[in-house]
Amino acid sequence: MATTADLVSNGNIHRHNQNIDTFKSDAYVRSGFNSHCNKHNGKANGGLDKRPFKESFDQAPLYVAVLTYVGFGVVTLFGYFRDFLRACGLEKCYLAQEREEQKDFVPLYQDFENFYTRNLYMRVRDNWNRPICSLPGPQFDLVERVSDDYNWTFRNTGKIIKNVINMGSYNYLGFAENNASFLTTVEDTTRQYGVGVCSTRQEMGNLDIHNELEDLVAKFLGVEDSMTFGMGFATNSMNIPALVGKGCLILSDELNHTSLVLGARLSGSTIRVFKHNNLQSLEKLLRDAIVHGQPRTHRPWKKILILVEGIYSMEGSVVRLPEIVALKKKYKAYLYLDEAHSIGAVGQTGRGVTEYFGLDPSDVDVMMGTFTKSFGAAGGYIAGKKELVDFLRTHSHSSVYATSMSPPVAKQILRVLKCIMGQDGTTVGIQRVRQLTENVRYFRQRLQEMGFIIYGNEDSPVVPLLLYMPGKVGAFAREMLKKNIGVVVVGFPATPITESRARFCLSAAHTRGMLDKVLNTLDDLGDCLSLKYSRHKRSIQDRTLRRNSVLNH
Repeated sequence: MATTADLVSNGNIHRHNQNIDTFKSDAYVRSGFNSHCNKHNGKANGGLDKRPFKESFDQAPLYVAVLTYVGFGVVTLFGYFRDFLRACGLEKCYLAQEREEQKDFVPLYQDFENFYTRNLYMRVRDNWNRPICSLPGPQFDLVERVSDDYNWTFRNTGKIIKNVINMGSYNYLGFAENNASFLTTVEDTTRQYGVGVCSTRQEMGNLDIHNELEDLVAKFLGVEDSMTFGMGFATNSMNIPALVGKGCLILSDELNHTSLVLGARLSGSTIRVFKHNNLQSLEKLLRDAIVHGQPRTHRPWKKILILVEGIYSMEGSVVRLPEIVALKKKYKAYLYLDEAHSIGAVGQTGRGVTEYFGLDPSDVDVMMGTFTKSFGAAGGYIAGKKELVDFLRTHSHSSVYATSMSPPVAKQILRVLKCIMGQDGTTVGIQRVRQLTENVRYFRQRLQEMGFIIYGNEDSPVVPLLLYMPGKVGAFAREMLKKNIGVVVVGFPATPITESRARFCLSAAHTRGMLDKVLNTLDDLGDCLSLKYSRHKRSIQDRTLRRNSVLNH
């Protein structure tokens, strides 16, 4: 089996086992993968990874896809017509344009590249970048703004929209809070250390509070060591290039976050993409990598690194970790797991997808996560074997050149970790983990009963609700705000062109009353905008039985 020493050493060519017992494209059955994982772990995992893996990716009727393409076509035609009017001087263009004296230069602003922004995004721009003027907890206050020129510019009215239910922030456990009694230690830390460090970890920015945090993160995750960083995005983009380089192969899920994609590109490695959560696609790439090696030379790859996420933030799906661990062991590859959205949010005690599936954390070579979501703070971490972390301390650009994490932020993370682990003498943390699970299942089940198409795993706090048509994206967000509900809507190019959606993020801080208000509003709005596309609408009797079962549970 490949060791961590091989992962952190670019000089050691990663030799693969040539006696792979099979090269045929057999379809993997979940139970077979589970037994394979248990055999490698050397112990039973309590059957946690044998739980039903319930994920929903229903397809809309054909007419919805047709009307969605027609909608984009109509908007595009009008866009070209308005561009013609602007070129003739009949309509003013507010967007950046080339200066007259630079007309002979290579264009800095490509007209075609900005076409979508000018003519499609601008029509619904009022639904994004809304200014919030309060804590982004389960409810927040919003600055009211209006546009007098069709969303090219905005002006504040001076009014505040109070108590908007927050269904978009990643505040999974509700620790983005301003309870004075909870934040006493953070306040004391600010008074002692100040806010900024003004140096890197390798110079004058290595504080005792950073060391304390890294020790506790390692203990929480059940690994040998960890290292923390001041920015979650940079944790991926700056550490992946330190682990792999030229002559290495990265196998990346097609729906991986931009930070993982950027890190892979910066590394200089060869990148191949496998279909989302598709084990047959991943195994085919692994098998081909072993058989053929590097292009032209056919030498063995120095390293093969699989990049996956715990919970995918746009789909709400959970990684099929037991099967991927089995594949990485079978083909002697390395596994990099991004738990930005899953750490704290899934697992019986909030320890992420390894706990959710009952796996040994040592099965994952590189464990990555962020503190920006469940912990209500900022930054990220890399955890695993001590030799891996020691290597990154001297080779990671994010460690060598970036400013250290702010002390109050580090203290906030420590406070939350101790709360989740029960080291603060309370059960508040574990209660929040359980409350989040309860809220997620209740919300998802009610939406399915209403006839909406939602994506993702039944335990994922990220709940995408499919809107499809471009005209309904803006209408949905505006109507929800009228009911004092703040939502995030997403469309092309962040999603496939036919899969525009609203993305709800559940929190332990949401009360049942808040969720019921959101659900009742969605029920009415779903009828008004014709958003209930599911072909599997349950009967009234079935809906009642299931709802009672959830309430009794």
